[in-house]
Amino acid sequence: MNTAYILKKGLLGLLGLLFSASLWAHGGAAGTDTDQCKFELEPTHWLHYTAYQPNAFPAEDFCAKLPRANELTLLVFDYQDMKYRNSTVEFEVTKEPEGTRVFFLPGAKHKKGTVELRLPNGVPEEGSYLIHITLIPDQGDRLDAHMSFKAGGGEQVKKSGLLLYVFFAFAGLYLLYLSHAGVKRKVDETIAKIKG
Repeated sequence: MNTAYILKKGLLGLLGLLFSASLWAHGGAAGTDTDQCKFELEPTHWLHYTAYQPNAFPAEDFCAKLPRANELTLLVFDYQDMKYRNSTVEFEVTKEPEGTRVFFLPGAKHKKGTVELRLPNGVPEEGSYLIHITLIPDQGDRLDAHMSFKAGGGEQVKKSGLLLYVFFAFAGLYLLYLSHAGVKRKVDETIAKIKG
């Protein structure tokens, strides 16, 4: 087997992973059964949550850990059940364990099924926070759901982002190998020495 053949097969394998549906699903897992970024409002009724810090991390989305405090933060909630679009929903974010309110959106109906909470300065400090969602249906009992998250601790690279970096590094090295005879010769010589 020659080096070019091995590199081609490696590149094709990485491309297969890159376009794998399960890799790109939120949280690295397909479907809502394993989705860590969801609120259970009632059995089999869910609200999906995604957090963004678009100024600092424009291509990343987050769930249980935000890289920075004091950073523009968007919390986006998607109803996965049409029946909640006619219900009044209020949102609150508190600093834990104190329970200090840092954000509150009074109850309102969100007919589009998506709600974006914009925290212009993010959360005020590093630490633990709790998102409270209260669903107030026209009939029936109020539903309360909670999800915790941490803020701060520096930058993080998600698995899908890391895979993209590896892919482009590998692709760049492969192109360098193919386009420069001197590099190709040295790589082939090194591999020949290793084979021995």
